Amino acid sequence: MLAKEKFLTVAQLNRHPWLVHGFGLAGFGLDDLAGEPELSSFRAVVMKQLHSDRVFWIDGLPPTKLAGDGLATASAGLLLIIKTADCLPVFLVDRQNRAVAAVHCGWRSTSKKILVSAFALMREKSGSRPENLLAAFGPCIEQKCYEVGPEVVESFSAAGFDTGRIFIPALNKDKFYLDLIAANHLLLTGEIGLPPENIFQVGACTFCSSDLHSYRRDHQTEQRLINFIGLK
Repeated sequence: MLAKEKFLTVAQLNRHPWLVHGFGLAGFGLDDLAGEPELSSFRAVVMKQLHSDRVFWIDGLPPTKLAGDGLATASAGLLLIIKTADCLPVFLVDRQNRAVAAVHCGWRSTSKKILVSAFALMREKSGSRPENLLAAFGPCIEQKCYEVGPEVVESFSAAGFDTGRIFIPALNKDKFYLDLIAANHLLLTGEIGLPPENIFQVGACTFCSSDLHSYRRDHQTEQRLINFIGLK
């Protein structure tokens, strides 16, 4: 992980000169994108996020605002935006075919296996293969801070997850701690087939860090972290 003034980047993705990416810190907004020399020529694509498994492949700037939780492209000049405030932002990078995806992985989208949907779309549109894919996890609320109810455990169980690997009992009765990172790691390695060494992670908890927005901590509906990826 490399810290910049306004956003974080992953060293393994920085090795690809045709790629830009960043996980925004608190205070870095959409208006700040144009102020970054490396990003000023890009056109930002922002969705209405739904906590769904809906992923869009785009070849240009959409004529209307899309509603879903994932964007993928092989077209240069588009900046794929994901907004988060505890949910997990995930970037997928096809280093052979030069295609990218930005995916919003909250618990609902994760239980619906949105990363599997994103990879299927990349495979269909650009011929992506698991061994050529890199994945980067941005900051999210970590397990020790993410208490959920039994209905969340039931949702993951119904979807076929090994709940014993992603939940631990909480101190409060009938509550559990969810590991979003582990759940999405299982999707990438178990269902898509990514080699574990192709998955990278920014080690920061949104709930614990004052440099990051957290809905659970601050109860602010408007404050969101801006996460972006694009092809030069």
